[in-house]
Amino acid sequence: MLYNIVHLLLGQFLRVVFRLRAINPENVPAGSGVVIAANHISLWDPPVIGCGLPVSRQVHMMAKEELFAIPVFGWVISHLYSFPVRRGLADRNAIRTALDILRNGGAVGMFPEGTRSKTGQLGPAMPGMAMLAVKAAVPVVPAAVFGTNKVFRQGNILPRFTIRFGAPLYARPDMTDKENIEWLNNAVMAEIARMLAEEETEGVKLP
Repeated sequence: MLYNIVHLLLGQFLRVVFRLRAINPENVPAGSGVVIAANHISLWDPPVIGCGLPVSRQVHMMAKEELFAIPVFGWVISHLYSFPVRRGLADRNAIRTALDILRNGGAVGMFPEGTRSKTGQLGPAMPGMAMLAVKAAVPVVPAAVFGTNKVFRQGNILPRFTIRFGAPLYARPDMTDKENIEWLNNAVMAEIARMLAEEETEGVKLP
C-alpha cells in the first residue's frame, strides 16, 4: 500500500517538476524475474527508476546498508521494498534476498558501479549484477538515467529527468557461468553507455 501511494505522489511530482520521461518501459518484463541495472549519478536515481515503470512492476532496490540506519528514512525505504547490502563485501544475506526476489518473479534494481559517480561518467561494473542474473536465470535490463545530477548545477534549476530502458539481455547458452558473468557485465555497461550518448545528443534538444 505504501509503495502504491508513494509511487503515485512521487511520480506526479517528478513528471510535473522535472518533466520525467520514461522511454521504453515495456522492455522490462511484466511477470517474471528481472535485474534492472542502471548508472548512478544522484540520490534521485532510485525513485526515477521506480516511477519510470508502472506501479504493478514494483522494483526492489538494493541500497547501501548505511541508509537503513537513518531514522525514519530507513523505515520508509525498507517499506518501499528496498533491502540493504554491505558494499565492498560479498554480502550473502543481500545475495540470498535478491535471488529469492528474482526467482519469485520480482524486479531487483541495482547500480553495477557500486557507488555514485561524482563526475557523471560511467565507471566499471562490479560482478554482482551479472552473477545474480546468471544464478537466478533471469535477464538484465540496462537502464540509463539522465539529468538527475544537474539539479541546481551547470546552469540548470529544474532539469529534465529521463530514464531509458534497453532491451533485455540474457545469458548465452554457449557460455559457462563465468564467461556469461563477464559477457553480461560488458554488454550491460556498453548498452548503458550507448543510451547515455543517445540521450546526450537527442534528449537535451527537448524543451
